[in-house]
Amino acid sequence: MTPAELRALPLGTRLVVRYRLHDAAHGATDALGDLVAVDAVTCTVATRRGEVVIPIADIVAAKQVPPPPAPRPR
Repeated sequence: MTPAELRALPLGTRLVVRYRLHDAAHGATDALGDLVAVDAVTCTVATRRGEVVIPIADIVAAKQVPPPPAPRPR
């Protein structure tokens, strides 16, 4: 997904974003959640652990994903 395609997504879209880390011990990581903000410089994804602000320049790949499965009954 290109930066322009990412900016065109409606807020609330569930997606996964792979982005580069600037730490020598790690190369890249993923953020899975809902798109809550996007502008020319960053996008923000609301994950289970909180909001992650990702610089557009660090994004390696992004794609829409289906909604999470319903919780299984106990």
